[in-house]
Amino acid sequence: MHITQLNWECLLHLFSFLDKNSRKNLAKTCHKLLEVFQDPLLWSLLNFHSPVELKRNNFLLGPALKHLSICWYSERVKVCNIEDWMKNSFQKDFCKQHENTVSDFLLDVCNRCPNLLSLTLSGCGHVTDDCILQLLKNCLNLKSLKLENCVQITDHTLEAVTLHGASLRVLQVDFCRNVTQAGLERVREKCPSVILRAERSANMIPDSKPEKNLMLEKASRKLVQL
Repeated sequence: MHITQLNWECLLHLFSFLDKNSRKNLAKTCHKLLEVFQDPLLWSLLNFHSPVELKRNNFLLGPALKHLSICWYSERVKVCNIEDWMKNSFQKDFCKQHENTVSDFLLDVCNRCPNLLSLTLSGCGHVTDDCILQLLKNCLNLKSLKLENCVQITDHTLEAVTLHGASLRVLQVDFCRNVTQAGLERVREKCPSVILRAERSANMIPDSKPEKNLMLEKASRKLVQL
């Protein structure tokens, strides 16, 4: 029996075991398998592990998407979570190459995936409060929002949760150093049903500013002279 003789449900089940690239390659072999690839039911879960993956034409966005994860752990991508004044020219150039990649992708998610239930973002240094605000406004069924090591996330995201996160049940802002204890307390007060976690966030020691570094350097020089 040829693979194309299988019924539609069997083909969908077969595709479900393949990663995005394998699905795309299989879909290129014949028209019927391309139609299976384009079935929205196949795309209820998406995981991405690098900026390059978001730019590949090997997946579909649509109302069937329920769970989305964008987790970048490579050393190069971690650079984007460093304060701009601490980056060298090479690091700045690298960040500029994909500074809008996640934001633009999440905008598409807002427009095409209203039934999203869970979103996990880790190491996405360019994601802003506005991105999360738009998601909360458009994905009204969102129940789980997990943010880890996203340097631009602040109390504005926490405020957006209190205003637009009616369906939210789980909120994590781990290693998001720019959220504050006051912001977390507002979430606890206004959304008591939300399970909130903020490991190494509000109480993290902020990065030293250049002026402070200069003052410390001058003070150390004086001590050496003495």
